[in-house]
Amino acid sequence: MDSNSKYESGKKASFFGARHVQCVMVFLGLTVAFTQRVNFSMAIVAMMDRNSTNPDFEEYNWSEQTKSLLLSGFFWGYFMTQIPGGQLAHKYGGKVMMLVSIGTSSILAILTPLSARIGDWKLLFVLRLAQGLIQGCIFPSTHTILSKWVPPEERGSIGTFCFTGVQFGSVVIMAVSGTIASSSFGWPGIFYISGLASLLWTIVWYFIGASSPSEFKWISEDERLYIESSLMTATKPEEEHVPTKTPWVKILTSVPFLVILVAQSTFAWGFWTLLIQIPSYMKNILEQDIKTNALMSSLPYLVNMLLTFAFCGLNDFLIKRDYISIHTSRKLFNTIGFWVPVVPLILLGYMRKDQSNLALCLLVVTIGVNSSAYLGFLTNHIDLSPNFAGILMGVANCMANLMGVLAPLLVGFIVTDTKNVNQWRTIFYVTAAFYFVGNLLFILFGQTTIQKWNYPKEEQEQRDHIKFEPVNVEKAVH
Repeated sequence: MDSNSKYESGKKASFFGARHVQCVMVFLGLTVAFTQRVNFSMAIVAMMDRNSTNPDFEEYNWSEQTKSLLLSGFFWGYFMTQIPGGQLAHKYGGKVMMLVSIGTSSILAILTPLSARIGDWKLLFVLRLAQGLIQGCIFPSTHTILSKWVPPEERGSIGTFCFTGVQFGSVVIMAVSGTIASSSFGWPGIFYISGLASLLWTIVWYFIGASSPSEFKWISEDERLYIESSLMTATKPEEEHVPTKTPWVKILTSVPFLVILVAQSTFAWGFWTLLIQIPSYMKNILEQDIKTNALMSSLPYLVNMLLTFAFCGLNDFLIKRDYISIHTSRKLFNTIGFWVPVVPLILLGYMRKDQSNLALCLLVVTIGVNSSAYLGFLTNHIDLSPNFAGILMGVANCMANLMGVLAPLLVGFIVTDTKNVNQWRTIFYVTAAFYFVGNLLFILFGQTTIQKWNYPKEEQEQRDHIKFEPVNVEKAVH
């Protein structure tokens, strides 16, 4: 059977196959990981609620500056381990690093209420910092797994599906946190439930997760050949050569990659500013109680998740019908995700408490449409360098999550009076400006061609001696 027939057989035999199982597990992994990140931004509202109707659990009289420091604590650790996380995922495989990261972080989530009780905000800050350090390899590991499992022509839709776990985790924890905090579990229950769910995922992932098709014993031969031929590898896994030296200078001086770095950083600024601060905005400007706050805060992320699937379907339709190229697709969907939210963001700064429904609509548009960008910059790392996709994500996510540190601190610096809508207006203006500039640079300088530094000299020489028929990959990449 020649390469083309193998490819066709694999294509027909794996409409839903092992690669989809892995991607569902990655989706769920990101889901539980994000419940651990977002749980604190919801729980802290109840932890500092002096008017709480649940007297069984301690409340804390922290200042707004202390609150902002605690909200940024996760990201102080998170951005520091992005680059090492990418290197570790490249060396040991995505499965191992996700397993260790999410499993260890889940234990810390369960210990969060205890740390607040015995060490107040100082020990709580240290715990959140440690969680960030531990979770630093999750996104690089995700990209490493996708680069081994997902054929280029499926990268936009399957890869983006995996990242909807971010929204799904946010939606779930936001939607249930108000009910949990008002129940007999109190605000500690938010941390217990998210931690236990993460432990359950860790156990399942241990048994069915795999870093690459060759490591997954339940994959069919047809599907393995389909994936490997689509990724332009040799037909035998043992002949595959993975470069060991990272071309750091070429990566850090690559304009297409630097553009991704800027786009990812500006996106992260907006994402984390809204995700972390919306509960406070809902409470102090729109005067919503904890249950209503939780439901209203989660609705935009539910719409975000649903629109992600719609954008994936539209992307597949346009590419498979040859209406647009992958290059055009990346820039089109990135533009929708970055520029459509600009006007609603600005208008949010002018809302009053009697306009809570209108404010919610603006948030739904801003955060919902934002999901389109996942089909843009977020899968672009793999376009540029399949071999170093995890490392590229680690570097870009390092800078992006520095924004996760700075955003809460800037909010704490500017919003000294949480009931002052003029101060919130400044935050929304800054976020809108970041979105505009980030996408403008991506449009002007973004690329989708595989970069030469993806193949170190020794690997390129080996590839020249391997004879195989590429399966229309150039079309998928370009």
